[in-house]
Amino acid sequence: MKLKWLGHACFLLTSADGVQVLLDPFNEQVGYPLPEVEADIVTISHGHGDHSHTAAVKGDFLVVEQPGRVAVRGVEISGIVSYHDRDFGSLRGKNIVFTFRLDGLAVCHLGDLGHLLSRSHLEQIGDVDLLLVPVGGRYTIGAAEALEVVRQIGPAVTIPMHFKTAVGGAALDPVDRFLELAGGGSRPGKCELDFDRDSLGDHAGVVVLEYA
Repeated sequence: MKLKWLGHACFLLTSADGVQVLLDPFNEQVGYPLPEVEADIVTISHGHGDHSHTAAVKGDFLVVEQPGRVAVRGVEISGIVSYHDRDFGSLRGKNIVFTFRLDGLAVCHLGDLGHLLSRSHLEQIGDVDLLLVPVGGRYTIGAAEALEVVRQIGPAVTIPMHFKTAVGGAALDPVDRFLELAGGGSRPGKCELDFDRDSLGDHAGVVVLEYA
């Protein structure tokens, strides 16, 4: 499986069979260039424009934006309801945590999670190999809470997202505080990595990708 970070909370997963799953496409307001990408499946964690801009996506794709389970072209997707804030969504609404199972790996995308996870959440998410976690605060969990969520889930690989860079996310905090609390991380210097069951341990820990 290939995982590519396009900026903000947007990732492209490509299975060994070439099935492309795009997560949380963003609009122009985020600051990153809109990705010119085709997809077979697009998932949306919530309806805010920086996570739901399907107009930028090419191809004949299926949109998954509700909780529940679906299997499409060998990709299993499960979504559970969480919240965009600590007050059960009263400030910013609901958020869907999606877990993708493809090529023998489980990838969990937390969207704009705004709180720690309950036991029920953790049971529904299950075992996770790669965790995509927001760390920039302001509108989501910040660095300290993000690290606690990582500990709750216990993934093999943690990939921070939704933080300030030189190009986008100006209102967010940078990734530095999260890395400090986590005890560091690796920076491969690219936006895309290949993962499989045998080589998963090569990237164990926190991995900070460059935006595409």
